[in-house]
Amino acid sequence: MFRQLENAGLADLHFASDPETGLRAIVAIHSTKRGPAIGGCRFIEYASDDEAITDAIRLARGMSYKAALADLPHGGGKAVVLKPAGNFDRSALMQSFGRFVDSLGGRYITAMDSGTQVTDMDAIATQTRWVSCTSQAGDPSPYTAQGVFEGICAAVHHRLERDRLTGVRIALQGLGHVGLALARQLHAAGAQLLVSDLDRTRVGQAVQAFGARALAPEEIYAAPADVFCPCGLGAIINDDSIAQLNCAIVAGSANNQLAEARHGELLRQRGILYAPDYLINAGGLIFVALHHAGAPASAIAAKVQGIGNQLTALFEQADREGRPTSEVADSRAEAIIARAGRHAGQHPLETL
Repeated sequence: MFRQLENAGLADLHFASDPETGLRAIVAIHSTKRGPAIGGCRFIEYASDDEAITDAIRLARGMSYKAALADLPHGGGKAVVLKPAGNFDRSALMQSFGRFVDSLGGRYITAMDSGTQVTDMDAIATQTRWVSCTSQAGDPSPYTAQGVFEGICAAVHHRLERDRLTGVRIALQGLGHVGLALARQLHAAGAQLLVSDLDRTRVGQAVQAFGARALAPEEIYAAPADVFCPCGLGAIINDDSIAQLNCAIVAGSANNQLAEARHGELLRQRGILYAPDYLINAGGLIFVALHHAGAPASAIAAKVQGIGNQLTALFEQADREGRPTSEVADSRAEAIIARAGRHAGQHPLETL
């Protein structure tokens, strides 16, 4: 495990167990050099404890890079709460997790992620102030979707030399909160949507509301499209899927889209433009961080809209240097983190 932490550059890894509520939780903190670690709390099924730990570590690193490229005063963290077997009191479980977060003394700020919802954040907030996405703060999903929309527009302009999305075919994988919000924006912009999700009800909603064409989950990769837009779970860009892809661009909201770093180069070799996940999907984090800092809505919206320009600059650098966009993004983020001094202060949010 220590080798895994060292390879990921992780600062520390925390575990909590509360038999009374059934809590079994992991918090991975990648870095606090730029400020308190921030990142969502996942509450999903895992095949094993090791898989949950690996997911937390990978996601924490991505959050550090996301915060760095967004120029936010934060490092990256991620939490995983494993679902108890049988019946359990969800509110009590989340309150117990809140006490765990509070015990970290502000080194980690939690938020919504896959499997958690606003009511969970409200329960956590009864035990700690190191939480966002409460009913008072609001849902970050629309901001994530807006940032991805801006990123898709930038990628389409760069790769296809088109200024509008009218008629652009987009294969959208995953219709959760972000995926549905994004589908709505893409449809309004005139894009043709191909959609897939394990939840057939959500697929039906997209077909009805946006005139989307429904595809089986296994069909989405090979579907002829201009853009493949992954908005579900991570590691879906791998050897198998890259061989199937029939698109010019990969740009979506999913975290950790590349199963391995080398897959960025494989996409480049196939002539597929990749929008690095932690840059294109940074809108939600921007909302969470700036809302905490008391920034006005106009400032938050402007920063989210700037994701498109950031991606354009990154695409141009990758073209000049003949490197994968993922590698260029990693290099930029790592340089920003390396320049940062170690964060000090007992209550980091007071400095925001």
